[in-house]
This record gives sequence, structure tokens and C-alpha cells, in this order.
Amino acid sequence: MSTSSRDRILAAAKANKPAETLLPIVPDFGGEATPERFTAMLTSIGGTVVWLDGLAQLAPTLQQIFPDALLTASPLFSATIPVDALTPTDVLADIDLAVLTGEIGVAENGAIWLPEANMLNRALPTITQHLVLVLDHRRIVATMHQAYAQLPSTGGYGKFVAGPSKTADIEQSLVIGAHGARSLVVLLY
Repeated sequence: MSTSSRDRILAAAKANKPAETLLPIVPDFGGEATPERFTAMLTSIGGTVVWLDGLAQLAPTLQQIFPDALLTASPLFSATIPVDALTPTDVLADIDLAVLTGEIGVAENGAIWLPEANMLNRALPTITQHLVLVLDHRRIVATMHQAYAQLPSTGGYGKFVAGPSKTADIEQSLVIGAHGARSLVVLLY
């Protein structure tokens, strides 16, 4: 019985498999896991941080910050547009304000982990005009290393969001909101 080229290639690959090596130990880089450090970093990249005394302040605070927002999407309050994973992007494109729950804040760069389960729709945090992330201040860690260590090992989609979308590669001019939300407000409680 003759073996095919495919079988010979697969056998050669299996025979030459390198030995497994352990992953390197990543040192603890330290840093401050404080709301003050998080606020300073997020502010430096164009975001805004507002403190809430409790989640009961959510709706009045949003009304004060975004009085002209007509089309809103959120699982946290009575939104004007119901959004789920199947909502078409042409509907999402008209949303003025999305209010979602962030899971982990990173003090070193002002980023917030936003898992897919909290997005309502994968496109929503990117396509909305204004994005508000609600974050428990006790969920702020010092570094990205510490944030990644807290992510579920089962995988799944999610993203770190840091500041409003901006680019400076279009005619050497800074453009806000070119590839995502025009503003990012983080409500800490």
C-alpha cells in the first residue's frame, strides 16, 4: 500500500514537533490601581469621567450630560431603541447614545474591558455617536497585565475601549469620531 504525499508530509510534521516549553513568568509591573490614576489617563486621551453616588443617579446624570440625545440604547435604563445581536447596522447608525456596563478599568491607560455580553450588539459601541460605560470603581486594576489575567480563559469576543475614536492620518488633521464614538464618558460608582 503506497502512502500519499499528504500522509508523508503529516507524518514528517508529527515526527519533527518541537518540545513544549513553559510560558515565561510575567513580572508584576506594579502601578496604581486608583480611580484618580484611571481618571487622569482617560482624561488625557479625550475621555471624561463622572462620579455617581449610586446607580439611581444614572438617568438624571445622562439627561444632564446628553440633553439632546433622542435615540438611546442601553440595558441599564429605559432606552428608546431596543437593540440585540440581530439589530441591523442602519438602525444602530442612528443611535445618539449607548450606555453599557464596563467590566474592568485599567489605570495605566484609561481602557475599559467591554465583553460582548455587555454590548447588546458587537457594532453598537463603535457605531453610536456617544458611548457611556458604567464601571464599578472597585474593578479598576493597575495594568493591562492584571486586566488580561482577569479575562475568562474560555475566550469570547470583547474589546478594550479607551477614549473617543480619533485619527490623524487624514490630511494630517485630527478627526474625532472617524472610526467610532465621538465621545466616551465613564460613569464610576
